[in-house]
Amino acid sequence: MAHRSEVDLPLPAPGSQPDDAPGQNKKRGRRRKRRRNRKVFAREATAQSGDAAGQAGVKPVQPPPAEPQRQTESGPQRYRNIPQSKRGPVYAALDLGTNNCRLLVAVPQRPGQFRVIDAFSRIVRLGEGLTSSGRLSDAAMDRAVEALKVCAEKLAVREIRRSRLIATEACRAAENGEHFLARVKEETGLDLEIIDRQTEARLAVSGCGSLVERNTDAVVLFDIGGGSSEIALVDVSERRSPRLASHIVSWTSLPVGVVTLAERFGGREVTRESFAAMVAAVGEMLSAFEDRHRLGGLAAGSGFHLLGTSGTVTTLAGVHLELERYDRRRVDGLWLSSQQVDGIMERLLGLSFEERKANPCIGADRADLVLAGCAILEAIRQVWPAERLRVADRGLREGMLSELMADDGVWRRRRLRGRGGR
Repeated sequence: MAHRSEVDLPLPAPGSQPDDAPGQNKKRGRRRKRRRNRKVFAREATAQSGDAAGQAGVKPVQPPPAEPQRQTESGPQRYRNIPQSKRGPVYAALDLGTNNCRLLVAVPQRPGQFRVIDAFSRIVRLGEGLTSSGRLSDAAMDRAVEALKVCAEKLAVREIRRSRLIATEACRAAENGEHFLARVKEETGLDLEIIDRQTEARLAVSGCGSLVERNTDAVVLFDIGGGSSEIALVDVSERRSPRLASHIVSWTSLPVGVVTLAERFGGREVTRESFAAMVAAVGEMLSAFEDRHRLGGLAAGSGFHLLGTSGTVTTLAGVHLELERYDRRRVDGLWLSSQQVDGIMERLLGLSFEERKANPCIGADRADLVLAGCAILEAIRQVWPAERLRVADRGLREGMLSELMADDGVWRRRRLRGRGGR
């Protein structure tokens, strides 16, 4: 629908004069007459009025620029309507994990914030079979390369100021991981770096900074991946700096994720006994984390909560909300009580594989993985019992974008411009 703007308001024809008759009714009549004249001029006479107006010494009427589109449009569509000179620098972040290939392209906004102008996500299961073979399979690599080709096309059409392209656990663990990345470079032009687990934990925290509220004292942030799970203990009880990652007091990376755990114990048919075995296996790994009690009494206070960033917790949130279609706006930042998490897990344990597959927030891609993710979450909850869990539909990509923009100083420059600086 076209928006009403000044171009639709009638303008007086050059040289026309208002009526001299007094009285309110005649004034209304004059306004109606002028509207009629302006309407004809704007829609029918604009093309030929330029020369006549110029001869009469009147500046030709120029239509104003198009009115911005409504906010109901998608981020990329709104971005295309912004003049090139005002769009700002473009940054990109790509995360190739054990299960997913994800890309975000964004421009900085207010300090600490950015607007996503393009995105891509596809489940590729790069780590499928890695646990037993120690190698990335040909089929898995083919799927990943096809997804990365899409990412390369999206990046090629934009002028990217800075980007970071990472690969995580599957490429870290596979004996042919480096060979695979050489193939990616040759076939897509993308040069991916394999990051270590500590960097992965830091990026996860950086990506979730805005979800840790000011009245928080401590957080255990976890990222349940496909092949590994990163856990960071964050203490914000003292003076808080803009970068949440600077408040990490300890971290660990478990060599297990939803893909590897499901392959080990079975993900399609999960009994209560096999689920308990998965929880116990992850619990043994956590017991080896010597700093697990580093937060001390903060972990028992009202200012403590868990913060989960992964497909597991977003899936649980979607199931809890009974969404007919996944909606990130309703999931990201959602609070779940401990009792609600218990109820969701109990519900999922009661579903068959086909029933999980039919759930719109699980689907065929996650039906055999979701309970493995729940087992990892349950093991985390047993070590750090918390009354509240906050769900984050964000993570490594957002962390990379935040760090790239902060390192580039774009928010500092914007702040200076807002104060009248150069």
